[in-house]
Amino acid sequence: MGPHNLRMESGEYSYLWQDGSWPNLTYSLETLAGPLAAVSRIQGMLVGRLADVGLALRDQASLAALTEDVVRTSEIEGEFLNVESVRSSIARRLGVDIGALAPVDRQVEGVVEMMLDATLNCAAPVTRERLFGWHAALFPAGYSGLKRIKVGGWRDDAGGPMQVVSGPAGRQRVHFQAPPADRLDVETGRFIDWIEADPADPPLLKAGIGHLWFVTLHPFDDGNGRIARAIGDLLLARADGSPQRFYSLSAQIQRERKAYYGILERTQKGGGEVTGWLLWFLETLHRAVERAHSSLDTVLVKVRFWQRFAGTSLNGRQVKLLNRLLDGFEGNLTSSKWAAMAKCSPDTALRDLTELMALGILRKSAAGGRSTRYELISPVDGTGE
Repeated sequence: MGPHNLRMESGEYSYLWQDGSWPNLTYSLETLAGPLAAVSRIQGMLVGRLADVGLALRDQASLAALTEDVVRTSEIEGEFLNVESVRSSIARRLGVDIGALAPVDRQVEGVVEMMLDATLNCAAPVTRERLFGWHAALFPAGYSGLKRIKVGGWRDDAGGPMQVVSGPAGRQRVHFQAPPADRLDVETGRFIDWIEADPADPPLLKAGIGHLWFVTLHPFDDGNGRIARAIGDLLLARADGSPQRFYSLSAQIQRERKAYYGILERTQKGGGEVTGWLLWFLETLHRAVERAHSSLDTVLVKVRFWQRFAGTSLNGRQVKLLNRLLDGFEGNLTSSKWAAMAKCSPDTALRDLTELMALGILRKSAAGGRSTRYELISPVDGTGE
C-alpha cells in the first residue's frame, strides 16, 4: 500500500487514495436513507408516467434525455458539441425517426458511442478493454486539443504526476493529485472487481461511489470526468433496471458545476468518509429526475395540443411557431418577433396572429407594454376542464 499518510507539496492534506482504509469508503446509511427513498420514489413516478404515454413518446423522451446527457457531459469539460449532430447521431443508432439527420461528426460520434454503450449495454461487464474502448472513442485521433495523449491505455505519468490544477502558470493551485501510474494496474483491477461484485451498497449509492472512485484514480491522460460520469450512468441504469434513459444527471451536474468541483475537492481531503458526497449526489439526482418530470409535462402538453387542433388548417409558419411556443418560448411574443422568426412581412405576421386568435389558439396578453403581446390559450382555459 505504501505510506498512507504521505504529505503533498500542495498542502498538509492527503487524498482519499492515501488514506489507510482506501478503498473502503464509508458513509452513514442513516443520513442517506431519507434522500435515497425520495429519489427512488420520484424515479418510480417517472417510470409510471412514461409507461402510460406510449412507445413513440417514450422514444422521444429518451432521445431528449440522452442528447442532453452527451452535450452536457462534454460542456462540463468546456467542450461544446453541436446539439443537432448529437441528436442525429443518437437517433440514427436508436432507430428513432426525427426527419432530417445532420451530417456525421466524428467527435460527436465518439461521445455518443461511449454514452450509449454505458446505458444500453449496462448489463455487460465492465472490463479494462471496454474502458479502453470508451477512451479511444473519445479521442479518435489520439489528441486532446493539440497535445498527443496515450489512448486506449492507462496514463504513464511521463510528464510528471497527474494533477488537477487551476490558475495561471507559476501561481497554479493544485486541487488534487492522483495515484502514481505504477499503481494503476492494481487500483483499476480492484475498482473493476468491485463494480462487478454483488453490491453490498444500495444500487443508487453504488453509482455515486463508482463515479467518485474513478475520478480519484484518474487513470487516463484525459477524459477522466466524462468516463467517470459514463460509469455513473451505467451503474444508474443497472439501479433503474432499465437501459432506457429518461433523465440526465450530467445535465444537472453541468448546471451545478461549481458545487460539483467543490464537493469533489472537499471529499478528496475528508478521509474515507463520503456521506457528504453521496448526499450531494442523491440530491442532484433528485433534481435531475424532477427536471425530467417537467420536460415530460412540456411534451404531453404539446401532444394534447396537436391532438386537439389536428383538424385545423394552419400554414407552415403557424405550425413552426406554435411548436416554438409549446417548447417554452422565452420572452414575449409580439407581431414583430413573429415576423422575424417566421421570416415574413409584418402584415403577414399580423394576419397569422389574427387567424390564430379567431381559432381560439392565441389571445392577447393582459401584460401591458408598447406593443401587443400574444400568448397561447392553455387547453385548460379553452375547454373548461
